[in-house]
Amino acid sequence: MLIKTLQSLFTRDLNRLRNEIELYTKEEKIWKVEGNISNSAGNLCLHLVGNLNTFVGKELGNTGYIRNRESEFSLKNIPRQELVRKIDDTIEVVNKTLDNLDESSTKNDYPVIVFEERTTIEYLLVHLVTHLSYHLGQVNYHRRMIDL
Repeated sequence: MLIKTLQSLFTRDLNRLRNEIELYTKEEKIWKVEGNISNSAGNLCLHLVGNLNTFVGKELGNTGYIRNRESEFSLKNIPRQELVRKIDDTIEVVNKTLDNLDESSTKNDYPVIVFEERTTIEYLLVHLVTHLSYHLGQVNYHRRMIDL
């Protein structure tokens, strides 16, 4: 039950992220920062994709993904369609990984220490859903404030 719930939430919010990126009327505004806004929607998108491909795909799905976290915040002007493709690929990786995860294994320790101490797979997956939701809200506000 937990895995199906998580799949539903990850898919829902990644689709919402794709929708937010597609709603920008001017593609260059995806990358705009100003005032106290230090992260563009494009960089937040790259960060979410990198985060999920690392902590779900690489660590639980053995995809071999290699993360460059610094580039998630430094890259600029990646075409909208490439961002959308990265989101769609991430939906596929997350769902495939969770399809292959046994419900009872979610009580096991997550394979690497992410925070100060070990957590369960269940805990980390719930954290990742809330992390996605948090940054999705930032992207929504960015679009409504910047894409005028």
